[in-house]
Amino acid sequence: MSEGDNARSRKASFCTRAIHVGNDLDPQTGAVVPPVHFASTFRQPGAGQWGEFDYSRSGNPTRGRLETTLANLDSAVGDDESSGGGALAFSTGMAAIHAVTMLLRSGDHVIAGSDLYGGAYRLLHKICDRSGITPTLVDATDPAAIEAAIKPETKLIWVESIGNPQMTVPDLAAIAAIGRRHQVITAVDNTFGTPALCRPLEFGFDIVMHSATKYLGGHSDVLGGTLATGREDLYRELAYVQNATGAVMDPMSCFLVARGLKTLDLRVRRQSETAMRLALWLSQHPRVARVLYPGLEDHPQYDLARSQFDGAFGGMLTFELDASLETTAKVCESTQLFHLAVSLGAVESLIEQPATMSHASYDAADRAKFGVTDGLIRLSVGLESFDDLRDDLNAAIG
Repeated sequence: MSEGDNARSRKASFCTRAIHVGNDLDPQTGAVVPPVHFASTFRQPGAGQWGEFDYSRSGNPTRGRLETTLANLDSAVGDDESSGGGALAFSTGMAAIHAVTMLLRSGDHVIAGSDLYGGAYRLLHKICDRSGITPTLVDATDPAAIEAAIKPETKLIWVESIGNPQMTVPDLAAIAAIGRRHQVITAVDNTFGTPALCRPLEFGFDIVMHSATKYLGGHSDVLGGTLATGREDLYRELAYVQNATGAVMDPMSCFLVARGLKTLDLRVRRQSETAMRLALWLSQHPRVARVLYPGLEDHPQYDLARSQFDGAFGGMLTFELDASLETTAKVCESTQLFHLAVSLGAVESLIEQPATMSHASYDAADRAKFGVTDGLIRLSVGLESFDDLRDDLNAAIG
């Protein structure tokens, strides 16, 4: 029995599976870290006879190992890996989201949460619309509103486990039930939640997506996206789309993400702890109008978040100043430890102004409608000490 099989058979904890599943010893050398296969093509046993791998767009040993780990951590397969589901690794998070939208056809309708990453908003409103796919943004925290928005042509419900940037938390089980009732695919971006804290497939969702660029990689040195599903039909169709369109994660990026997964649980829980302390501190700051963090008891979905997340609430938080666009930008530009940058989920802390950065692709009217105000600031809390991060913010806010 391999180490990976042993970890699965004993129903090992998340952090153990992240290290061992998909990372069996190299049988040729005994290396504890599997080799990275950079080969683009593979010799076949005969004309018209195919081995396990033939061309790296269609499959690569390094990518396959990562996908095995991801499928296990996202609960896409059972302990015996017999479900028929699986995971897929893409070149970017947007490529992964795009693959989900390629399950749709002209005339189909998508319901998406209104607390939505700007790149997903742009894809749905500026790209998918060219193919005759129509999006409707709905408050994802209101299952009744989601159900009311369903039309005969609705084929996909897309939400985020923690909304970006308002930090809203949808009722995953309720939305999954709506999808089943109406035979609509349910998919969730779990980038903020991570599989360490939340596994939406366990709540009945059909597809879970992560931007592997963020917490899964965790070190600001890789681009990638992942999808996982427990449904064999969706897995086969998404794998077909991936192979046909070619946006696969390269072997080196697969290695970096697989390495990042080994420390994911430790990193996310430490980042969550510091984010919680910063949220409590910011909520008492005289210049801060409001703080948005699911771990705060005054968060509208606090009780729901406690039931959906495994003991912590993530390393992302948003707060709002009663200030102009220019004043808020100056605060973001004044920090020393918090780097002014897009992206998130890495060991270094980041700060950004959603209105001019991550959500600049929103139409101005939609930014106003969905609460992306000029005074909003989003933090990605890294692994620096709480005291140093607090002092950095305090100096910048003034």
